[in-house]
Amino acid sequence: MPAECLTFEPLYIERIWGGRKLQSYFGRSLPGTNPIGESWELVDREDAQSIVSESKFRGTSLHEIWTNRREEIFGEGYHSVRFPILVKILDASDTLSLQVHPGLEGAIDGLAEPKAELWYIVAAEKQAGIYVGLKQNVCRRDFESALQTGKLLDLLHRVPSHPDSYLFIPGGRLHAIDAGNVIFEIQQNSDTTYRVFDWNRLDRSGRPRQLHIAESLRCIDFNDFEPTLNRGEAENLVTCDWFRVERWYMKERRQANLLPKFSIFQVVSGIVSFGTRVFRQGDLFLVPAVSHESALTPHEGTATILRTTL
Repeated sequence: MPAECLTFEPLYIERIWGGRKLQSYFGRSLPGTNPIGESWELVDREDAQSIVSESKFRGTSLHEIWTNRREEIFGEGYHSVRFPILVKILDASDTLSLQVHPGLEGAIDGLAEPKAELWYIVAAEKQAGIYVGLKQNVCRRDFESALQTGKLLDLLHRVPSHPDSYLFIPGGRLHAIDAGNVIFEIQQNSDTTYRVFDWNRLDRSGRPRQLHIAESLRCIDFNDFEPTLNRGEAENLVTCDWFRVERWYMKERRQANLLPKFSIFQVVSGIVSFGTRVFRQGDLFLVPAVSHESALTPHEGTATILRTTL
């Protein structure tokens, strides 16, 4: 059987903190002229669907494939109603709000979906950084007091960001992306975000953006002090209950998956081919279970690839 893979049409989302780097970095054709903060590369939600752009399934939604061709495309043993992983590219040309996601114990109502995610930094400007967790010895009382005065900055742990570094963000971890980062985000299929603080910023109509203070305070892990941004060379970046993400430094051909399961690949740098198709920086493709024995091939030297599986 010839090696086949699936690609999908990206869904571009305007954000107040976004820019146009998806065009300049990855050669994307972006809609309009407004700032684009997110590209939803792979999503199966009631209000957002990835559509196959090539292959015999062209024009079919991810949900249709997940529902009707699950064993063929994804492999055996998966039972969730929707495909459980959501993949994005983020262009943080301005600073995002300070946020927290609920964990399993932090889902405070029936609509709050737990959310864990991995950030992989693809590009970072010289002064770019990440806010993550609290500085040592900051307590909840300090935090609540600073919320009242709008002076949270001194309590937050900030680390410089570097290309090819990464960070796992479980539910309950305070976080914000500072300006100047382009990030691959791999997460649970959830769209629950509680906005804790927005740097006293106003939206385009001159009003403060909505905050979720009560919900945030019920979810924040106040014992999460000064997490580090990982810069190691390990192949396994994270293995959790919801996804596994590996980083492959490819110098030669490599089988897509040793098991008869699907794999999601994203090109961090370099050029790689699968079957007759060629992929470059920023591209995403899904190798179905039926093609798991086929190999990816790097071109023109080394390629860096993220592989995500369940």
